[in-house]
Amino acid sequence: MKVNIKYFASIREALGQSSETRATQAKTVAALRDELLAQSPAHAQALSRDKPVRMALDQTLCDESSQLQEGCELAFFPPVTGG
Repeated sequence: MKVNIKYFASIREALGQSSETRATQAKTVAALRDELLAQSPAHAQALSRDKPVRMALDQTLCDESSQLQEGCELAFFPPVTGG
């Protein structure tokens, strides 16, 4: 299936891209994140599970157990702080 991935803020800067469409066999956000972590050292660092990374599936916050579907949009972004 194909999944549309968006990267925001410091993650976008670390990867040098704001989005990509990826063909994957992953069924869950966790499995897709594993694929991305193995893609390059930059991905491994930016999307590390040791860092506070938020995820949204089709514009709704999600966790790694969320199921992917053909054509879905998965976004990765750092936590947002503000006053």
